[in-house]
Amino acid sequence: MARGEVDVLSAGGVISNYPALGAGCGFLINDIEIATAHLWVRPDRGVKSFADLRGKRIATTTRTTAHIFLDRALRANGLGLADVQVINSSMSQAVGAFIAGEVPAVALWVPFNLSVRDKLPDAIKLVDASAFYPQSAVVGGWVARHEYYAANRDVLQRIIRGWVDANDYMVRNLKPAAEALQQRHYQRASVADIAEALKAQKMFSSREWKRLYSDGTVVKWLQQVSDFFMTESGVTTAAPATDYFDSGLYLATVN
Repeated sequence: MARGEVDVLSAGGVISNYPALGAGCGFLINDIEIATAHLWVRPDRGVKSFADLRGKRIATTTRTTAHIFLDRALRANGLGLADVQVINSSMSQAVGAFIAGEVPAVALWVPFNLSVRDKLPDAIKLVDASAFYPQSAVVGGWVARHEYYAANRDVLQRIIRGWVDANDYMVRNLKPAAEALQQRHYQRASVADIAEALKAQKMFSSREWKRLYSDGTVVKWLQQVSDFFMTESGVTTAAPATDYFDSGLYLATVN
């Protein structure tokens, strides 16, 4: 978020990255990316299990939800990032390399799984991020530049109120929400595919989120992801989530 370019940003796992480095203040959480990250492998390239991954190339986009998930999936199965060769690129390039057979594995996020499913019917999904919830979670949300946050809290409260209406509708009406999204924004995708993508995230009602803000759960989830990003970057002076995320604005806005 360079000065003068963006005042408010809605993003995935990076809400735990840039603010920790001093680039803004978080004020709203969208969802938990509970099953949006997947690890796919190609048996025809010699990989059918985690054991087969040792020393192999895995394509992904580093410092993203997929990278965090890959680290956790490997560690849960007796491996680490040092035991594989992580190939960093854009996600479209990573998935393209996997489909072309240039790498035997890819850590991706939804909806790139659809390309793999359609073009490589024999590929195997080893695991998705839901296997590690609730012990770990990556949340997506909203961040504002410090200067904008300080001067425009009324605008941010209006964003929160609008978000509450949309969020609670989607929580209660998943199928109609998928249909509306397909008709208005994603006509190249099927309603079923959009519904599948929505199910890959965990959404709470606005009142349930209020409890998770109040009891410190949100800050705990943010800190877990920040710890990963900062360790990977070698940063030792990052701000803690208790400093870069303000729960108060949401709690003051939502009844």
